[in-house]
Amino acid sequence: MKCPFCGHADTQVVETRMAEDGGFIRRRRQCAHCEKRFTTYERPDVTFPAIVKKDGRRIEYDREKLLGSMKLALRKRPVSTEQIDGAVERIEEKLLNMGVREIPSSRLGEHVMRELKKLDKVAYVRFASVYRSFEDVDEFKHVVDEIRK
Repeated sequence: MKCPFCGHADTQVVETRMAEDGGFIRRRRQCAHCEKRFTTYERPDVTFPAIVKKDGRRIEYDREKLLGSMKLALRKRPVSTEQIDGAVERIEEKLLNMGVREIPSSRLGEHVMRELKKLDKVAYVRFASVYRSFEDVDEFKHVVDEIRK
């Protein structure tokens, strides 16, 4: 591993820790040349299905984009970062377990909506309003009534 500070190729692992959920390994490293420390993360390299957009375009799955859309819906809501990360991991696990090479964006959106519904009802309505392109108040009312059931 090259040092991000001086570019020297000789670094040593000083400390290794497994994440609580076992999803990745965190390593503290120290450069043998400049002696600065830095952190690296080790995750399994998996291939997610391509996302097929409504217009037929195929894009690569992007965890940051998924996380960003969920955080936007959950903005100023009482949901912890750990809960959001857990929801994203459950969605990714479903994507991997499907065993397909492509998935329609609408199906991914449904997975997101299910997770948001469990986390926070207001965030669920926010996401649904954008995802389903609500045109009027009656559509909002329908989703709110659906949650109340």
